[in-house]
Amino acid sequence: MKVYESGKIRNVGIVAHGGAGKTSLTEAFLFNAGVISRLGKVDEGNTTTDYLPEEIKRKITIKMALAPLEWQNSKINFLDTPGYADFIGDVKGTLRVADSLIFTVCAVSGVEVQTQVIWDYAEENNLPRLFYINKMDRENADFSKVLDELQVFTQDNGKRIIPVQIPIGAENSFKGIIDIINLKALLYEEGTGKFQEAPIPTELENDVTTLRLNIIEAAAEGDDDLLIKYLDGAELTTDEIKSGLRNGIITSKVVPVLCGSALKNIGISPILDFIVEYFPSPLDAAVSSEVVDETLAALVFKTLADPYVGKISFLKVFNGTLKPEISVYNSNKENEEKIGQLFTMVGKQQHPVSEIKAGDIVTLTKLQFTATGDTLTNKQNPKQLEGIDFPEPNLPVAIQPKSKGDEDKLGNAIARLLEEDPTLRVKKDLETKETLLIGLGETHLDITLEKLHRKFGVDVEMATPKIPYRETIKVATQKIEGKHKKQSGGHGQYGHVFIDLAPIEEKEFEFEETIFGGSVPKQYIPAVEKGIKEAMTEGIVAGYPVTNVKVTLTDGSYHPVDSSEMAFKIAASLAFRKALEKAKPVLLEPYMQVEVTVPEKFMGDIIGDFNAKRGRILGMEPKGKYQIIRALAPLSEMYKYAIDLKSITQGRGSFTMAFAHYEEVPSVIANKIIEASKVAKTS
Repeated sequence: MKVYESGKIRNVGIVAHGGAGKTSLTEAFLFNAGVISRLGKVDEGNTTTDYLPEEIKRKITIKMALAPLEWQNSKINFLDTPGYADFIGDVKGTLRVADSLIFTVCAVSGVEVQTQVIWDYAEENNLPRLFYINKMDRENADFSKVLDELQVFTQDNGKRIIPVQIPIGAENSFKGIIDIINLKALLYEEGTGKFQEAPIPTELENDVTTLRLNIIEAAAEGDDDLLIKYLDGAELTTDEIKSGLRNGIITSKVVPVLCGSALKNIGISPILDFIVEYFPSPLDAAVSSEVVDETLAALVFKTLADPYVGKISFLKVFNGTLKPEISVYNSNKENEEKIGQLFTMVGKQQHPVSEIKAGDIVTLTKLQFTATGDTLTNKQNPKQLEGIDFPEPNLPVAIQPKSKGDEDKLGNAIARLLEEDPTLRVKKDLETKETLLIGLGETHLDITLEKLHRKFGVDVEMATPKIPYRETIKVATQKIEGKHKKQSGGHGQYGHVFIDLAPIEEKEFEFEETIFGGSVPKQYIPAVEKGIKEAMTEGIVAGYPVTNVKVTLTDGSYHPVDSSEMAFKIAASLAFRKALEKAKPVLLEPYMQVEVTVPEKFMGDIIGDFNAKRGRILGMEPKGKYQIIRALAPLSEMYKYAIDLKSITQGRGSFTMAFAHYEEVPSVIANKIIEASKVAKTS
């Protein structure tokens, strides 16, 4: 592929709800541009951009894939994205570098959840976009119904939804499209992409006339001079209509609607024509403000961990020109990187390129320090581009290697997957001694474990994380004795203490001594505190750590020969456990501060769900068309809240969660936890 100047480049993200046909559309684009010679199908597992075994097995896209092609002396970098919420991270990365978007909508299912979610992201970035109503050949396909849905769906955004094509026929009779701008009908030969121009069917002439007037009106509003001419009653030329329409699209005031069938290759080449003619290049895209001079600035927006090639980094060059065999500076990590060969990728196939101009997308291999979100620039005049706002994962599972060999390999394998996926987290829970893998959903986590096995040969078991319960006391006790006395021939062991135990709220542990007259020598007092701290690691209710207690050493005795630090440590431990028994010990559970963001219509369901989870609503406030609900809830009820929230809101909600404090476990639930602890100890 030759080198293209910035003005001849189009970076187009293909986005939609899962199953709307994004990958099939990408495949059809590649086929019509001659990049591939055979039209692959998702159901057959042979498409260009869904090439991972996990994608082929599930017939879904799980990662962004690049699909560049050449069309009408321009280069179009298509970015095929996942359509499921678990993989929204790759969509966020794509939105950061795409200059425009194709929203693919199924002609049968209409507007679905992820379409709405991604639309909101596109609004935040003010990205130019179009709707492509796909699957017009399917049973129950209904262009008018979906168009009405799009009008309702976008009515709060102030966008003009303008059909620039309408279908000829539907379902089995779908055979082509009408190009309303150029006033011609295109009849297709199924599968080949070939078409013939024909007169507009008589029964559609009135519809075409009405829709063309809408296009002319939208075009006039896109240019002040054209608007004056239009209001004066003068007729706009076709070139003027196209110019005004392009302005409306680039400023994101107009959203055109096109249609076709990606699977049957009907209406595909006109979309490519439309992209070249109406979509922005990097020079006139919304992000062009970042292209200010010739100083190199390139953003890494995706990383792949390949077990054979190594790390593959996808980046968009915002400023300057990138050439092979040079040194660049990572301004995030403050390290230099050596650039080797430059590649463009079509699916998984790499193709070398000689250089990359501003606005283009390229891949590099084996960068040592660079991660997703980093900027590569010149050390002499470094720049740092805005990174990518990835969603925070909040569905944890405990993972454990199946064998000793897997344990040795797990650390490196996880590190490689974390490089590849910024929406994954791994942390070691020091209290429960578990390794937690945290993702965006069940499918996300399942596929991560499959990748661990396939890429790195590591097998792990997955389980629900343990809850880090604690124990504390309800009442104070005084003068509890602990004595450790042992004769074993020669020096014996002697330690003797009295302690007071009291509950406190503001600290996990407090120790003081009120010894008078040296009943416990000062050199043994630290040993007493140490013995109590060690005893606190395992309470007497269910074996969980003890917290929120104050211990006062009040008295004791010693033996001039047999006393030792160890003896006083043991005596203190004995006294502490006795004191616990008399102080009405109880079980505590962690409570989390939760902030849920949902559309207003789901508020009642969310509040009801928190009540069922033993939660408490703290407050609510509006945020645009969403509502923020703040609540407290026990961690034991929240480990799978990512799944619950997705179910309640059909994927429209999000939440964050942080530790708040510990609270007493209700007795009915505590009894079950205590019983389970006893069973675990005996098994």
